[in-house]
Amino acid sequence: MTAESCGAAVVAGGARFRVWSGSAEKVWLCLFDERGEAEVARVEMEPAGHGLREAFVADAAPGLRYGFRTDGRFDPDNGFWHDPDKLLMDPHALEIDRPYRYAAELGARRGEGGDTARLMPKAVLAGPLPAVAAKAPVFQPGGFVYEINVRGFTMKHPDVPVPLRGTVAALAHPAVLDHLTTLGVDAVELMPVTAWIDERHLAPLGLKNVWGYNPVTFMALDPRLCPGGVAELRDTVAALRRAGIGVILDLVFNHTGESDVYGPTLALRGFDNLAYYRHLPGDPVVLANDTGCGNTVATQHPEAHRMILDTLRHFVTRCGVDGFRFDLAPVLGRDHRGFDPAARIFGEIAADPVLGDRVLIAEPWDIGPGGYQLGGFPPPFLEWNDVYRDDVRRFWRGDAGRVPSLATRLAGSSDVFSRNGATGTRSVNFIAAHDGMSLADIVAYERKHNEANGEGNRDGHDENLSWNNGVEGETDEPTIRNARARNLRALLSTLFLSRGTIMLTAGDEFGRTQHGNNNAYAQDNGLAWLDWENRHTDLQAHAGALAALRRTVTVLRDAGFLTGRPAADGAPPDVEWLSAAGRPLDEAGWNDAANRRLAMVLAGGEGGPRRVALLVNGDHDAAVFTLPTAPGCAWSLIGSAQDAELRPQEHAIALAGRAAAVLCEIETSRPTGD
Repeated sequence: MTAESCGAAVVAGGARFRVWSGSAEKVWLCLFDERGEAEVARVEMEPAGHGLREAFVADAAPGLRYGFRTDGRFDPDNGFWHDPDKLLMDPHALEIDRPYRYAAELGARRGEGGDTARLMPKAVLAGPLPAVAAKAPVFQPGGFVYEINVRGFTMKHPDVPVPLRGTVAALAHPAVLDHLTTLGVDAVELMPVTAWIDERHLAPLGLKNVWGYNPVTFMALDPRLCPGGVAELRDTVAALRRAGIGVILDLVFNHTGESDVYGPTLALRGFDNLAYYRHLPGDPVVLANDTGCGNTVATQHPEAHRMILDTLRHFVTRCGVDGFRFDLAPVLGRDHRGFDPAARIFGEIAADPVLGDRVLIAEPWDIGPGGYQLGGFPPPFLEWNDVYRDDVRRFWRGDAGRVPSLATRLAGSSDVFSRNGATGTRSVNFIAAHDGMSLADIVAYERKHNEANGEGNRDGHDENLSWNNGVEGETDEPTIRNARARNLRALLSTLFLSRGTIMLTAGDEFGRTQHGNNNAYAQDNGLAWLDWENRHTDLQAHAGALAALRRTVTVLRDAGFLTGRPAADGAPPDVEWLSAAGRPLDEAGWNDAANRRLAMVLAGGEGGPRRVALLVNGDHDAAVFTLPTAPGCAWSLIGSAQDAELRPQEHAIALAGRAAAVLCEIETSRPTGD
């Protein structure tokens, strides 16, 4: 524990506890029995300057249960919430003894709800844990990210032992590692594994949050997902790293589960509501709600700022993760004036000796003023690219005039990421994510079907840019099922042949469905759990073949924008955009709103095939594509051959309607010299 750090740490002769509050008049450390049920001691903490309070407990050992209480002004109309009846969680806790559970008493006003200790988890004093040896990230930009909901990923996996299912440790099981390596995953991106609380409206509906985007404490792992605490996470990270797979943690620093003024008092609100949360200028009552979740963390406040950086360093030094995805990331760089790409926290992360080489991924939007910031984050941040998502969906839905936008997305979205003279993309390309319809549902449902969420189908996005191929939802009609299968193969081919980083949500490689639910955050059941028994193995094999190709074709992982020129004398151009007839697409072709066909031919780069091609036929009618072939070379199909037929004598490829094909140009003979 450094002079500035908060939290609890074992030191010589006992343990030292430190918290921060700029407004409390008194702060107590509360110690509990080994079951975390009975409060056995209450120690008033001493001021240590600049709002810090600290206490030393002699002979304290790892495993000790504890919490805090504050007293002082209780005046919610002016932003003060001190209430000694509210047991508060240590904001820097590394471990808690049970999950958070919502109860109305947690949000009661002072003097009305009674002591909340019985309702609260207790922080657990963690023993010393040696730092993980510093290693460069496994994952590199341009790779393949696989988004995982830890609980839903293995709850129905037949080869994972029942006690492990739904936990972080399950990710290190040989059956899971085999799936990830066979699929060609470069990094798993774990949806929140830190401790969260359910939204207060869920319990009356009989629902539970399964996504985890409602945190209370930023460092403590949720006991439901990670019962072995920090050691479980670090061991799993190490196992994945040995398999050549990095780990990226999805972290939520933009809001907490304390929600609006009617929400529970669990931690930050009870310590210093005005410091830790942003309020509307001049109004200490109204919480800024740039997140849509009831509150917004004041990330520019020195203590919140410090807590965020401490959290990032903790997960790197103690768990060895490759990096982080930041939920609603504009909040990190926002104050009352708006988002600032030069915000201090970005510079400090980049300059930090622990964090400076980590993978950083921004979800570059929130609902606050000026909250849409795609392309606006500073390097080296990668950014989720929803323009890519929407343009790809529009093309394959059949919207007119979408060939130019599809080409721009395939090439790395230079229109988004070339600002300020940038020469390369920072795009994270995705078509479906945890939030929204699954990939299979995009081609099977025109409308959302969120009735199971108990909100009258009012929640979730209304516009999904989806289509159903003639029937809404499940059907046994072979023609429709085949059309959907072609669409899914086309979507996967488009994604894997796109330049930049790509992301696929777990299960989308084998046709996971949420039956049209595009907001399954509260479906901790079979709707959100992957169905391993009934997966579409042919679709999974198609995705695996595409991932294998992507690893050999360096140009797909290259960030640099395409030029249309050869990289060296005698080499093919880095990209050619061709019509179905194999001719360079001219201005008339680009501007033809009825055109739904395109061939992208990329130079393969060093160590791979000479060239690689993506053929897209967004028309309902089949088409014949012609590709130029170099002497001594031939084109071969990659992935499923159900949609395309090679016609070597004609240098042509017959492609079904509403389908795509991926091909490699390989050398078949060497020219002989005299």
